[in-house]
Amino acid sequence: MRVLILGGTTEARRLAELLHATPGLVVTSSLAGRVASPRLPPGEVRIGGFGGVEGLTAWLGEHGVDALIDATHPFAGTISFHAARAAATAHVPLLALRRPGWAPVAGDDWHETGSLEEAATLLPALGGRVFLTTGRMGLAAFADLDELWFLVRSVDAPEAPHPARMEVLLDRGPFTLDGERELLRRHRIDVVVTKDSGGAATAPKLTAAREAGLPVVVVRRPPVPEGVPVVGDPAEAARWIRDQGDVPAAG
Repeated sequence: MRVLILGGTTEARRLAELLHATPGLVVTSSLAGRVASPRLPPGEVRIGGFGGVEGLTAWLGEHGVDALIDATHPFAGTISFHAARAAATAHVPLLALRRPGWAPVAGDDWHETGSLEEAATLLPALGGRVFLTTGRMGLAAFADLDELWFLVRSVDAPEAPHPARMEVLLDRGPFTLDGERELLRRHRIDVVVTKDSGGAATAPKLTAAREAGLPVVVVRRPPVPEGVPVVGDPAEAARWIRDQGDVPAAG
């Protein structure tokens, strides 16, 4: 049985680990190539795009893929729609492995928006020193906010256009609560901006912001294809794959 995992996320890597060396399974993980030095999962790995729906459909057929897993980042919306169309065309079963989103709790001061551009319009009224944790892509949305200072955290260095008053922190999660508390204190942060990526690896910043009484601008997730079954845990996805091909569990 051949499985293609559209990955690049912690959940995708964990799924590849769970399936690795399972008799009867050949697993390929596909990474978009947007990170210079990604953490590679076990098994076969391909890096780069497919060339749209047609390219992905052709790849599924040429490689005899029996099951497709969309384990991409919640904000990599285009590929999810491509996967749904390609799987339907190629008659390949599709499952979405999507980490649950975050939800505000008592004490949170969240300001939800539908885009980075909307987030930028809110910032001048919320604070002057911004902890921007939306990654290196999309900084152009904040480039005109010359009166604000930004601490930008990303895995790779951002490129222009970006805010003029900016300090870059190159780092990769998971992050600790103590570390996030110290970061907010040391940089005198008074507003946090994040995407609703979900998961535990980057969630401590939300707790640290709540403790400090800071507002958090949260960009909502983009829409996803309808009719695609979804699980939130790699172990559930592994069971689904084994059920598709009646493959025994590893070990």
